[in-house]
Amino acid sequence: MSPSIPDADKHVLSDHDISTEVDGGLEDWRPLFGQLAARFATGDFATGARLVAKVAEVADEQDHHPDVDLRYGFVEVRTWSHDVGGVTRRDLRLARAVSEAAHALGVSAVPGQLQAVEWALDTWDAGEVKPFWAAVLGLDEAEDDAVDPAGRWPSVWFQPTEQRPGHLGEHRQRWHADVRVPPEVVQERITAVLQAGGRLVSDDQAPAFWVLEDPQGNRACLTTWLGRGPGPAA
Repeated sequence: MSPSIPDADKHVLSDHDISTEVDGGLEDWRPLFGQLAARFATGDFATGARLVAKVAEVADEQDHHPDVDLRYGFVEVRTWSHDVGGVTRRDLRLARAVSEAAHALGVSAVPGQLQAVEWALDTWDAGEVKPFWAAVLGLDEAEDDAVDPAGRWPSVWFQPTEQRPGHLGEHRQRWHADVRVPPEVVQERITAVLQAGGRLVSDDQAPAFWVLEDPQGNRACLTTWLGRGPGPAA
């Protein structure tokens, strides 16, 4: 039987809380849509496999297990506390141990390569459409979104809109991608979008998000954790 979890370890941390820890010893890690993520540049598959084995060791020691993605050239690790639906101090402790294991193997982190994607649907009644999208995508319904409890697939956020059927306004697009990146790389990503023929629609809510548009008027948002609260809804 697993030991009981202290109440202090059940508290979901905001992205701001996590950022203060990042500056204080978790430089490899970034908050992404309610998860804490790091990517380590292993250079080859064998080194990546050794890192995965070390991650498994420290996870068993702490009885707290992350998601690990092994690819040729890198290993990505994402951790969050499933029982409370966000990042807690359990995840911070695990992240530090994973970083120590990586550094012992001579493996460096590349946080600028991290990103996460969620899909947003403009809707005037989330309760009416959420069950459909959860069912068709095989997701679980949550308070404001539909999520994969295993963290494998992008979530769907139901974005409130005042528009009504038949009155969708000038821009009829109702689906858009929200792409979460570390704050230090967002301007580089925006520049790449503009060079690719895109247009900046609005930066009124920066640095939380920027609205961008392709040459045919389809929109997407580049987002960061800045100015947001705790949990996946951030």
